[in-house]
Amino acid sequence: MDAPTRIQENLTAKIERRMLNWLCARLPMWVTPDLLTSIGFTGAVMAALGYALSNFAPEWLFLTLIGFSLNWFGDSLDGSIARYRKIERPNYGYFIDHSLDALANGLLIMGMGLSPYMRMDTALAGLAGYLLLSIHTFISAKIFGVMRLTYFGGGPTEVRLILMAMTLAMYFYGTDTAISWPIAQQQFSPFDIFAVGLGSLLAMIFVFHTIKTGRYLFGKGG
Repeated sequence: MDAPTRIQENLTAKIERRMLNWLCARLPMWVTPDLLTSIGFTGAVMAALGYALSNFAPEWLFLTLIGFSLNWFGDSLDGSIARYRKIERPNYGYFIDHSLDALANGLLIMGMGLSPYMRMDTALAGLAGYLLLSIHTFISAKIFGVMRLTYFGGGPTEVRLILMAMTLAMYFYGTDTAISWPIAQQQFSPFDIFAVGLGSLLAMIFVFHTIKTGRYLFGKGG
């Protein structure tokens, strides 16, 4: 069984595709899709470690930025170079790539929650939104044979850029930016509010597309 067709219509898609094609034509043959997948996952681990180690010094956040860059390089190129060289293994690639993506994103969120800039509960709220939208994506791929990787113009690359900007904000603004919420007698940083807001947005996108898809399938009698 072939892997679902990928639909990627994010804002940076055209620029990113030209860049990936340029890289695919120049990477040596020993750089394999599996190696690139490993590089992408290693980048995510580095990013998570950078967040956790920022408890000791904010300069560790630059390790996170390097990790995000490596994650983009490996995660964006592994499938691209397989298609460029016509050596795709659709089922294997689909399974390994998305399994490691889920683990990598879980590690990233845990790293954020372990940092001094974000609470674990608010970080997990962001993870919950990501998992909901992922569930919708994989269910839709099963039903329609199409995997949508972008929603409302945003995709994995845009999310990485936003998280990198947030990481720079953590470095420059520090931890002394807590906001009190008297009702819950809790304090939240702007980064906590960002995590909850992003998780809520992803959850709302999940609900919107679930209702839309459900109505479509009901009308089709499928």
